[in-house]
Amino acid sequence: MGKRIEVEPGVMLNVEDVGQGDAVVFLHGWPASSRMFEYQAMLLPRHGLRFVGIDFRGFGKSDAPWEGYGYDRMADDVRAVVDALALERFTLVGFSMGGAIAARYMHRHREHGVARLILAGAAAPRFTQASDFTDGTPAQQVDAMLDDAHKDRPAMLEAFGKTFADKKPSAPFAQWMSSICLESSAHGTVRAMESLRNEDLRQDLPAITVPTALLQGMKDKICPPELAERTHELVPHAELYRFEESGHAMLFDEPAKFNETLLAFAKPDAAVPRL
Repeated sequence: MGKRIEVEPGVMLNVEDVGQGDAVVFLHGWPASSRMFEYQAMLLPRHGLRFVGIDFRGFGKSDAPWEGYGYDRMADDVRAVVDALALERFTLVGFSMGGAIAARYMHRHREHGVARLILAGAAAPRFTQASDFTDGTPAQQVDAMLDDAHKDRPAMLEAFGKTFADKKPSAPFAQWMSSICLESSAHGTVRAMESLRNEDLRQDLPAITVPTALLQGMKDKICPPELAERTHELVPHAELYRFEESGHAMLFDEPAKFNETLLAFAKPDAAVPRL
């Protein structure tokens, strides 16, 4: 059920809240929305879990103010939703950009309410390369995408979508994903990508103490496996799960394995399966 939650004066986020039981909070990737998790929204309530999917500001059905697309503000938005729904001891799942925001939340808000953390194809420790960080995407490549977004955003998103999963999707599925991405605001898409290019999580990740699972597609062309290795170095207690047949979106390339890992990890007393 969609809810509107105010995260700062005049800014409302759309939050999908389905089922009862222990909550699993999903943070979507760029440039999508919580709709990308619709299969998990159907699955979790059948297993006694509550699905909570947040549309970031500027994405999905949330408001799209001009300001507020840095990691700090977006993490604060997550905290506002957590407080509004009075969530406690929930599992936090961050995919891609959502994984980056989850990491910032864990540091900035001292893991508030989080019992377990899943970072899936996370844009961490950095999405882009830097003078002291050679993994990730060249910043110039992101600049080119930003330039394309100002000229032909649908074409830019279509090109990005072709690298999203390793397996070629059906035409209807590709159209569905395209519709999700185009639903997001133009300026939210651009400004969030600027944050992806500029932000750095190397000071945030060591603050994570809760049980953590890192899920990584080994054919990922967006957040390559080296990023998960660097994240694992900064969160050494985390379990790293490699999805050998997956690109960036392992939840679409290997959905059964993704869902099995998710369900086992989200259960309060369950251990993550070694799949």
